[in-house]
Amino acid sequence: MIYFFFKRRITPWLIFFGIVIFLSGCISVMEKSGQLLDGTMFAEKRNALYSVRLSSLSANIELSAVQNKAHEQSVIIYISKYPMMKLRGSLPDDDGNFYLVSLEYLGGNIHGWNEFTLDLLGTGKLTLQEEIAALQLNEEIEKILITSGKIHRYDTRIVGDEALTLLRNRYERIISIVEWMSSQNVPKGQSIGNFENYWKPIMFPEVMSKRKKPKGWQEKGDQFKRAEDIRWNISYSDRIFPEHLKPVRDSGTMLRDWEEAILWIYLEYEWENIMDLLSREIILTKIK
Repeated sequence: MIYFFFKRRITPWLIFFGIVIFLSGCISVMEKSGQLLDGTMFAEKRNALYSVRLSSLSANIELSAVQNKAHEQSVIIYISKYPMMKLRGSLPDDDGNFYLVSLEYLGGNIHGWNEFTLDLLGTGKLTLQEEIAALQLNEEIEKILITSGKIHRYDTRIVGDEALTLLRNRYERIISIVEWMSSQNVPKGQSIGNFENYWKPIMFPEVMSKRKKPKGWQEKGDQFKRAEDIRWNISYSDRIFPEHLKPVRDSGTMLRDWEEAILWIYLEYEWENIMDLLSREIILTKIK
């Protein structure tokens, strides 16, 4: 992994961040390093910051008023439970109306990271005062289209139309996976750790240790198919998954999506909870 950061140009700060990522294995560190490498960490100036701690969520919600180098102003909503995401909206008008315009995603994995902007269509109420801010989204938020993005995989950087095609195709698969998950009547609101521990053995028993495989995942007479160096139990796929997801799992594509975009899958899985949370009035206190 350190090789990924050094290949093209070795500098002291690259070495530092490469070592931090290698030793920590922490996705959030990788995300910050990705922002630093791309220069996006310093692209905007923050003019104000409001925050609140929600005990029901065990997380902070922050709202920033920012300005870019072109002097365009917007607001950013950040939820600490979902650090891979920030929501961007317009500044409110005199009546407190504002528009939610995009979801900006940056999610790391052990091989690199995915980043993209997903256009949104939605409205809400926002009041920015000297000491407090009041935020409430309308419930109907429409996800439109991924309009820009990049993929970093090992020492390869994929951009432009190729990145858009790969990201949009992956998003279609993620939507299908989450629709199936949601049909299983499993409670949402899980942490990312609980989410992974619950779903990975069900979706990929072939790669789990013996004690973590679901009971009865293999039956007498089951048929197997090798793909991506794994013997997939296609009879298990027939028993568990809907028809359109079987070839995705049996080809190894679903596992690759899981390994490279588990945070994205988790975010989509939690989307209704996030929107439900933000559709209630939230009062934040100015801290900067």
